[in-house]
Amino acid sequence: MKPTTNVAETHAPDGAHFRLIEHDGDYYLYMNDRQVMSTRLTLSERMLADIGCDFRPTRKKARVLVGGLGLGFSLRRALELVGPEAQVEVAELLPEVVRWNTELMKGYNDDILQDDRTKILVADVHDCIRKAAEGGPQYDAILLDVDDGPSSLLQPQNSQLYQSEGLSLLKQALTPNGRIAFWAVERDPRLFRSLKKTRFWAEEYPAAKHERAKRKEHYIYLAEKQ
Repeated sequence: MKPTTNVAETHAPDGAHFRLIEHDGDYYLYMNDRQVMSTRLTLSERMLADIGCDFRPTRKKARVLVGGLGLGFSLRRALELVGPEAQVEVAELLPEVVRWNTELMKGYNDDILQDDRTKILVADVHDCIRKAAEGGPQYDAILLDVDDGPSSLLQPQNSQLYQSEGLSLLKQALTPNGRIAFWAVERDPRLFRSLKKTRFWAEEYPAAKHERAKRKEHYIYLAEKQ
């Protein structure tokens, strides 16, 4: 039996315990005792970028913000989609997660982290959104995979993203017809209603954990600025 290795661990500002685990060449990210991401099940993370970056024919110099680096799959897919003149910023709250990707994952994400279009920010994604909304360059797309959805927050401070003020700020941070894609662990009608109330054009997409899964347990919520 191949061993399971505890590669590294850290604590978030709210005390949550994060661990990077390796087994048989794959990596798993845990928060407390819950697996939140792995290199084996990546379909919905890639789908987040597919939906959020579906503006490719018209925006040659797109500017994209990814909320949460995780294990890099939304970033990787965004870079595949947006073209050679785009910029993809990644806001990751935990500097240790950035270090894990750059130093401890055996070159797994070296290519995307060294891509000239990638800009890694050790920052709260909410601060990046506020900066864009209050006069900074706006984004053509924002991809948010920082929680399991508004009803299942991984970091308590992220609640501000889904409240009325936060959604209005997100809207101001977008270029005309800009898009936001939210990852949710399950269907979240309240988020859908809130997006409509904020006068986004909104849609929900069921997402499977992997290509062969029979059930589509997760959801991607799209909000487009009108």
